[in-house]
Amino acid sequence: MNYDSRSVSVLAITSFTFGLLGWTLLPWLGAIVAIVTGHLARSSIRRDRDQLDGDGFAIAGLALGYSMIGLSLLAVFLIVLFFGGLAAALMWAATLTA
Repeated sequence: MNYDSRSVSVLAITSFTFGLLGWTLLPWLGAIVAIVTGHLARSSIRRDRDQLDGDGFAIAGLALGYSMIGLSLLAVFLIVLFFGGLAAALMWAATLTA
């Protein structure tokens, strides 16, 4: 039998793990670590293609990290938009009664 002697990149596993932690226990910190280690893992895997594996873990960590950051920024934007509109409506209502 011919076995593949490539090992999985530790950075790729770290990226995936912190990507999951970014959605559960460490929202922003986990996402940032997942993004940084995911990019580092992909570059090291490309450099040592015959020795390292785990590109899927790195891509999954990047996807989890970027989606966490993107969705949380969208949520902050929507909250600001809602409360800004609420404040504008209250000020408009106050000018009608004055």
